[in-house]
Amino acid sequence: MTELVGRTRARCVETLSLDSTGTRNALSAALVAELSAALAECGKDPDVRAVVLTHTGTTFCAGADLRDPPDPDALVALLRQLIELPRPVVARVTGHVRAGGLGLLAACDLAAASATASFAFTEVRIGVAPAVISLPLLPRTDPRALARYYLTGERFDPAEAVRLGLLTVTADDVDEALAPVLDGLRRSAPQALAETKRLLTARVLETFDRDAASLTALSARLFSTDQAREGMTAFLERRDAAWVV
Repeated sequence: MTELVGRTRARCVETLSLDSTGTRNALSAALVAELSAALAECGKDPDVRAVVLTHTGTTFCAGADLRDPPDPDALVALLRQLIELPRPVVARVTGHVRAGGLGLLAACDLAAASATASFAFTEVRIGVAPAVISLPLLPRTDPRALARYYLTGERFDPAEAVRLGLLTVTADDVDEALAPVLDGLRRSAPQALAETKRLLTARVLETFDRDAASLTALSARLFSTDQAREGMTAFLERRDAAWVV
């Protein structure tokens, strides 16, 4: 079986690379399961100080795989796992991020992107809503500023992603920008990192506890509607949906 998540390690930093370029690293049931297993191993390994989540190809993550979507509960569990992992997780993005991929980005503790990256909440254009991914997104961003992109599905650039709170930093050379961040994590005590992360994620986890069930139900309901079926069919057929005027 082809591995969908690559793994390398350098000086106690484990790099997990989404590696399903044929689907633009879309969140399939298999990819979600493999990433979850890799994260679980990182969380148990005392030699892992931090995790970098990155990708191969030109897309960090295209969102849910419409041909092999993950169970909504599995996606919620993956996002929560990123947040609860007792190691800082740093997103490294050098390509496009769409829909559910932005949920992964928001679940990471820090996020850096190259100047060529682009972002879009495309759910509304296929007849659904960014429901489950709102669990990590809304507590960590400015909802008023986010409203434009949630409601329109427009693309936006890394500078705007920084302004919204989706990114920590953007730079022409993302690895150069991340070098001092990773150096700082390597210099920090593991126990202190874990407890400091707990402080930073407490409000996000409160949102999961309160809203996960209702947002999962909303996602399931919307994906079963006629508009969602039309939207997904139009997307796969590369045409405008019937409601476009």
